[in-house]
Amino acid sequence: MCISVAALTIASSILAGCQSNSPSGAQDGKASTQDSKASAPKEHRTLTVEVFDRGKPGQPDLNNNFWTKYINDNFGKQFNATVKFVSVPRAQEVDKLNVLMAAGEAPDISYTYNQGVVYNYVQQGGLAELDSVLKQYGPTLTKYLGDDVLKYGKFNGKQYSVPGKRTVLAGSNTFIRKDWLDKLGLPVPTTSEQFYNTMVAFKEKNPGNVTGVIPYGYSLQPQNPGLGYVPEAFKPSNLTEEQFATLQPQAIWQANWSMPGFDKAVQYMNKMYNAGLISPNFATDKDGKLLDADISNGKVGAFQTNWDGPYRTAPGTYANLAKNVPGAELIPIDPWQNDASKHPKNGYSPNGMYIIIPKSSKNVDLAIQYLNWMADPKVTLFLQNGQEGVDYNMVNGVPKQTGTTNTGEKMMTVANNLDYDILSNGIELGDQQKNNAAISAGYPGYEKEAENALKVGMTDYYTTYFYSIPNAADAKNNAELRNLSAQMLAKLIVAKPAEVDSLYKTLVQQYMTQGGQAVQDEYVKNYKAQNGK
Repeated sequence: MCISVAALTIASSILAGCQSNSPSGAQDGKASTQDSKASAPKEHRTLTVEVFDRGKPGQPDLNNNFWTKYINDNFGKQFNATVKFVSVPRAQEVDKLNVLMAAGEAPDISYTYNQGVVYNYVQQGGLAELDSVLKQYGPTLTKYLGDDVLKYGKFNGKQYSVPGKRTVLAGSNTFIRKDWLDKLGLPVPTTSEQFYNTMVAFKEKNPGNVTGVIPYGYSLQPQNPGLGYVPEAFKPSNLTEEQFATLQPQAIWQANWSMPGFDKAVQYMNKMYNAGLISPNFATDKDGKLLDADISNGKVGAFQTNWDGPYRTAPGTYANLAKNVPGAELIPIDPWQNDASKHPKNGYSPNGMYIIIPKSSKNVDLAIQYLNWMADPKVTLFLQNGQEGVDYNMVNGVPKQTGTTNTGEKMMTVANNLDYDILSNGIELGDQQKNNAAISAGYPGYEKEAENALKVGMTDYYTTYFYSIPNAADAKNNAELRNLSAQMLAKLIVAKPAEVDSLYKTLVQQYMTQGGQAVQDEYVKNYKAQNGK
């Protein structure tokens, strides 16, 4: 897996706040787990658990609502504990967690999506080692996650994190205006060359009859600067495992300057720009809002976004487009065919967030018992959906929401209630086909479209190489290199075609000098160490 993180320094006071992680409240080395009938510990304890505050209008008290009451009425009573939720602003979660960790005040169960942050805590000695406690208190938990997910929480051969399980692995899709294709009598493009020719037709014939037509909508966003799936069409299919691991160490939708074929993908985008085929203000549309508006207003012929992007209620791209342009139709397509006639798509790794337990915690055993309790399918079903017959009805084995969890104390501030059901990053019904059906049902009015989009998004799926050894050089240089990559892409895409090759070499050399080479060298070193070479 790639390690793409901002450079972070954790205060040395993490170590000062560390205490023994020996379980408290255990009786004769044993404690009640969900799989045993042992009585609850006599000593009442308070387990603190992080919860994201997403600032959703109308959200209930995050420490006192329908879901927290269910947790305390069930897990709390069974284990003689009170579960207290500590809210952390979603947009500032890393900064806030760093402060709490440095002060030795982080919740017993904390989490982040940032592997580099976890790695830094491990290096500072700030996390509890979980191998023995997982074996003793987490049988249901370890069975649910399996080795393929748990390995993402191992550092230096030891388990320091419990990764959540990602149930949807699709990354992005390319969408196109099918009504424009139909109007021009054009087939769905299946190669990069066909896609380019289709964009030329969109520009010249303007099937939408709009002012300022944009054949291919594109936004260069500094957080993840890249070219979407375009590089898939130019990357050789015969890379060795070592080349794949060290030359494409991060998601392909981000800039991979050493990856074979990436220069060709840049040339392709440059050609499109100079032909007037992409968003003219792509470099300044840093949050993608201008692109969303252009799509919604019917100006854009094709674009790339999350696999389900158009069907989401926010920003409501498809709904707004249909309202503004009656008869407009978007479909996902597969134009980035490689030299093996495949349409590879770099999706997400099977792990979700990184759940961690600070070494300062006195409740390491209870924290694992909590996660073990949550891994029970019945608990997962309730936390993600609520009460059957009230909050949802089961239709063909799939829960169909009634709308009661949209407001009030039952409000879910995020889909599938994943801020409370932290083990499952996505709907979890114990069967992938049921999961897919449930996922599609989560887009009212677009159920069939979403189901098809998920299918397209998983065609020739793969994920990045899994590194058990984090890349410290990447953690140190990542923020600077991302900013530099965004600047490089902006310059290269707008450059004169004849100057792209020489400019590419000059800028990549600068990138390597400013940290890129150090990052790549460490990937090579880590790959060899991991594989005993």
